[in-house]
Amino acid sequence: MKKNLILILSLLCLSSLPFAQNQKAKTGLGLNEFLINGEPKLPDFQPFMDQRIRDPFITTGPDKTYYMTGTLPYNHNDSTYNEGIPLWRSKDLKHWEDMGVIWSFEKDGSWQKQWTVKNGKARRALWAPEIHYIDKNWYLVYTVTGLGMGMMKSTTGRPEGPYKGVTIPDGPIVNKGIDASLFQDDDGKVYFLWGDGMMAQMNKELTAFAEKPVKLLPSVADTVAEHHYTQHSCKELNHVGFEAAFMFKKDGRYYLSCADRYHTYYHNMTVEASNIRGPYTARYVSVPFCGHGSMFHDFNGKYWWTYFGNDKVAPFSKPAIVPIEFNKEGHLQPKL
Repeated sequence: MKKNLILILSLLCLSSLPFAQNQKAKTGLGLNEFLINGEPKLPDFQPFMDQRIRDPFITTGPDKTYYMTGTLPYNHNDSTYNEGIPLWRSKDLKHWEDMGVIWSFEKDGSWQKQWTVKNGKARRALWAPEIHYIDKNWYLVYTVTGLGMGMMKSTTGRPEGPYKGVTIPDGPIVNKGIDASLFQDDDGKVYFLWGDGMMAQMNKELTAFAEKPVKLLPSVADTVAEHHYTQHSCKELNHVGFEAAFMFKKDGRYYLSCADRYHTYYHNMTVEASNIRGPYTARYVSVPFCGHGSMFHDFNGKYWWTYFGNDKVAPFSKPAIVPIEFNKEGHLQPKL
């Protein structure tokens, strides 16, 4: 009888731990139940679109319009594919107009049309596109499965394109890697970032790298294996994260973020520096459950981080935005 009572009490204790069961948060606010190591808490938030999109990226245009792109669904039984690069626009971040697929493999592709095979599975998908307004024109950066990363420029100056590759001849700007991003500094220089913190300055024409790529690293390595996606690709524990590099600058300070599986959860990890090449601080969890997100500030000066629900505990797997702020030390965190 005593053994049975102990067993029952033990099971009750385990059931009280949200991460001990296959549970899901009911709301964005409910994700806080799964924080286990002092990570910053999230406010409540809801999806703004009833569509499955991974890696949502939102930016502002000179026409006082918000533009969003992201990864279309790509898992289809025995193969991996999607159509190309979608685009939406909004005036208020609530109501979004679908502008369609502005670049497609079949209509617009050249080197991107090639199918590759991984683990016996055919694939031709476009991942994590971003749209940037730089020097009075629009640019797209993106990943094609198995072929590398590309960059395109609008031939009309409009966000919907058409787009043409910047490299001559047309081809990948990086042959191996994922999660391309762009950052323009105050002096006009443009940097191409990707993966786990790789970076290279581009030439003035934005057609090629002006230097050999370097990996930006924290000054202090996070050596706790549970803070990394070790079962996937994290062989070294001194990076910012294993994917989704994104950079922005505020008040003269550079913020570099990457995604990692922190105690299995897909958190956004961030480091900071006063010089773009470092040294960078030790990394920290800045926006939990918001790995492979990105920052933008709206036309009212508020800052936001994008979310798409890449955890088993996610209340939804649709695009949303989380308000963010900077604490007295200047660290990025959710705004409650």
